[in-house]
Amino acid sequence: MLLYVGIDWADTQHRVSIIDSQGVEKANFTVPHNREGLEHLKEKLIKLAQNPQSLACIIETKHGLLIQFLLEEGFAVYPVNPKVVDRRRKPSGAKSDPLDARILAELGRTDINILRQLKPDSELIQELKILTRDQDTLIRESTRLTNRLISCLKEYFPVALELFSKPTLPVTLDFLKKYPTLESAQIASVPELAAFLKSHKHPKPNQTASEIYQKLHSPQLKANPIVTRTKARLMLAIVLQLEPLLEQIKEYDEEIERLFKLHSDSKLFDSLPGAGPRLAPRLLAEWGDDRERFLNASVVQALAGTSPVLYQSGKYCFAKRRKSCVKPFRNVLHQFAYQTVLWVDWAREYYNKKRSSGKSHHEAVRALANIWVRIIFAMWKSCRPYDESIFLSAKAKHSLAAA
Repeated sequence: MLLYVGIDWADTQHRVSIIDSQGVEKANFTVPHNREGLEHLKEKLIKLAQNPQSLACIIETKHGLLIQFLLEEGFAVYPVNPKVVDRRRKPSGAKSDPLDARILAELGRTDINILRQLKPDSELIQELKILTRDQDTLIRESTRLTNRLISCLKEYFPVALELFSKPTLPVTLDFLKKYPTLESAQIASVPELAAFLKSHKHPKPNQTASEIYQKLHSPQLKANPIVTRTKARLMLAIVLQLEPLLEQIKEYDEEIERLFKLHSDSKLFDSLPGAGPRLAPRLLAEWGDDRERFLNASVVQALAGTSPVLYQSGKYCFAKRRKSCVKPFRNVLHQFAYQTVLWVDWAREYYNKKRSSGKSHHEAVRALANIWVRIIFAMWKSCRPYDESIFLSAKAKHSLAAA
């Protein structure tokens, strides 16, 4: 007989409710989030069911040490969206940990046939997914610091933003450290600037040094000494935070590329036009390598949030953006779809058609991403790299059939 275990997890402790197929509660208890607590949970579960596979653990997450422990001990885990539990609560809005644990257990008892058991990714995919998602966090942080650096320079040294192509280049950051103010930069001679550029292996040090010198000595807006001193100090503080962060992002790129190339599916995702070294590993990491995980492309479209949801109420009926999805999956598909607008003729035509029909940029890109999901799903299932002729042939047949 199958027992249903609802686990309302938290950072410090977990509330557990266990019921049988008739809805009779067999146990309701709390365990702390530590090794002893999880071992106690295991003992209680085994005592009630003997066999871990005769227990269905329903929980509102699929990540973390608790999930890892349950899987390693052989328990069947069924993750559910927290919003599902919200809808099961009473109209009064009453909420408590014991109540939520019981709701999860009841959800398993009534809906176990439609819940999907958690099957972990391969170790390579797990590591790739964690690395790419963590790198995205670092990239967002570097963007924040870069924006602060630009804002700071605009307040007292705006011409510094015109000297190099990007404010985050190593040569730009080293220049700012060496010449933190307009006055200190204006003192530098052309030969000194050329020597500085040569030390960074600049392709045209003498010509660029002369151009920088002219820009520095052209009429400039000057901040007063107090603003210059204080903002120069802030600028250096930002640069000292930004430099190691950019180096770490670069090291992440190297490790992600190494792991990506180790996977047999890397050739599939590398063949996607515009994916490049950043997006191809992310697409593989979010897609995974379990060919049985997704029944069809529609499941992936819903999971990644590219397919819209219908909203209908009375006379109103329209499609809106899907909010409940895997956000990193949605983000990488959105970025990839936009890149294909720049690389692929049919994608650009489709995007322009959507825009001309009144769709916003994000709506057009999301619709394009929805098409790419079907293409990638077919590639992924057949283990064949991207071939544009196959898509164009299928598109032509569909157009004839529609006509």
